[in-house]
Amino acid sequence: MKGSDLFVKCLESEGVEYIFGVPGEETIDLTDSLSRSWIKFIVTRHEQSAAFMAEMYGRMTHKPGVCLATLGPGATNLITGIADAQLDKAPLVAITGQSSLEKTHKESHQYINIVNIFKEITSWNSKVTRSDFIPEILRKAFGVARSKPGAVHIELSEDVAREDSRKLPLSKKSTMHIVMHDEEDLKKAAEMIRESSMPVVLAGNGVFRGDASNELRKFASFSGLPVITTFMGKGAFPADDEQSLGSMGIQDRDHIICGLEMADLVITVGYDYVEYSPNFWNSEGSKKIIHIHSDYPETDESYIPDMMLLGDIRHSLFKLSQQCDFKKEIHENFKNVRLRMTAELEDYKDDMSFPMKPQKIIYDIRKCMGRSDILVSDVGAHKLWVGRLFPAYEANTVFMSNGLASMGFGLPATIVASFLKPELKVVAVLGDGGFLMNLQELETAVRLGCSFVSVIFDDSKYGLIEWHERKEFNQTIGTDFTNPDFVMLAESFGAKGVKIENASEFQPRLREALDAGGVWIFDVRVDYSENIKLTEKLKESFCDT
Repeated sequence: MKGSDLFVKCLESEGVEYIFGVPGEETIDLTDSLSRSWIKFIVTRHEQSAAFMAEMYGRMTHKPGVCLATLGPGATNLITGIADAQLDKAPLVAITGQSSLEKTHKESHQYINIVNIFKEITSWNSKVTRSDFIPEILRKAFGVARSKPGAVHIELSEDVAREDSRKLPLSKKSTMHIVMHDEEDLKKAAEMIRESSMPVVLAGNGVFRGDASNELRKFASFSGLPVITTFMGKGAFPADDEQSLGSMGIQDRDHIICGLEMADLVITVGYDYVEYSPNFWNSEGSKKIIHIHSDYPETDESYIPDMMLLGDIRHSLFKLSQQCDFKKEIHENFKNVRLRMTAELEDYKDDMSFPMKPQKIIYDIRKCMGRSDILVSDVGAHKLWVGRLFPAYEANTVFMSNGLASMGFGLPATIVASFLKPELKVVAVLGDGGFLMNLQELETAVRLGCSFVSVIFDDSKYGLIEWHERKEFNQTIGTDFTNPDFVMLAESFGAKGVKIENASEFQPRLREALDAGGVWIFDVRVDYSENIKLTEKLKESFCDT
């Protein structure tokens, strides 16, 4: 069979369901081979969106998402989405086309060395130089993407795609291996918890990668420990549980940082440094730390674990729970942290001012959604409000770009959430800046028959940058812009648009749209004067108890 047919057979062998991408001249053999496969090729309107969609697929399913682009500009357009997946540890396989091998040693139309460029933003990448190498290269690519979650890249030249091969996809003979912890290490960890006066759990994105949310909840229940999540860990522990202290992620000295500052022992579970630097919560390196993760931690002077339980996170929590024959009482200071965070959202539930307060928008969105429904956040000032205040109750119900913090992630990611989970309500929270970066995917959403509501926080500014400029210089520059008519824009793509004129209509109209189905755009004017008010509030010495 020709190389492109073998390539697709290998993709099928790896269980690939979808490929997101934009076709190109140098990939036509591959797309032709896909036409005879059960793998669905989802055409996007930009390669960056294709990479974001593949990333979202990987985050939701824990299987590598696949994106495809041609050579040159098609390949370079993937970069942001690939880097985003790499930093947020989402399994992703990127495939790019290339000129025939005879052109790669000299100046050639659209040729640049993509393998070298992508090497810096992937865990592994390779150029296929012979069709016979395809089975081994694809098996390694998917193996790396799974075992070291992140992005990998394969380049397939057009002549190799047409080259005949007698090879077949490799057979699978894998078995699951669980690291068995030393009983003495488990006893030591349990004793550290028993002897601590104010222990706390810090749960991160690795909890979802390890499918360990249920074991985390059981461990917290057995031990009585309070739980803080990172923004990427939202939903790993239910926000309405009395042991939940909320989510952390902004650099200001927030309420939850107060909780970590008071803690004498931090049990990190699936916590990655890229989510929130340990320097923000352990700058002096004085706290005792138990590190529960699938991998060794990065070297950082603010994060020197006293104990490491490495391996399958579910198994580690299960075995540690067995050693905890005690139940800690949550300290009153931790209870005060929880009260402050929950009150901050509730205080705005009846605020009918317009433009709407970000706290009120988030409160209303939460009221319109079920416990298992999905919220996707793009990057901007709204993301910090979502991260701090949006209550998440179940695993894999809140998604955002965090490590690379890429604007434009929201709409492509929401499309994938919608067609993977059509039984759930899906809401995207977007800034007007981020939405316009990939708005062309509205056509993709309508074409795929998606159902979701995109709520645009409309302030005609790059609001997060304005927030930082005002904090630093008390003035702004280069943040203002004008917006199109979002209702007319939505309708031109075959979606439905709503312009909210007063706060009282937002919640009922959002409920109607979610019940009706289809693709909706809600234009909501937001009062971001709350950003600076929050900054001033966080300067207060509320950590003192």
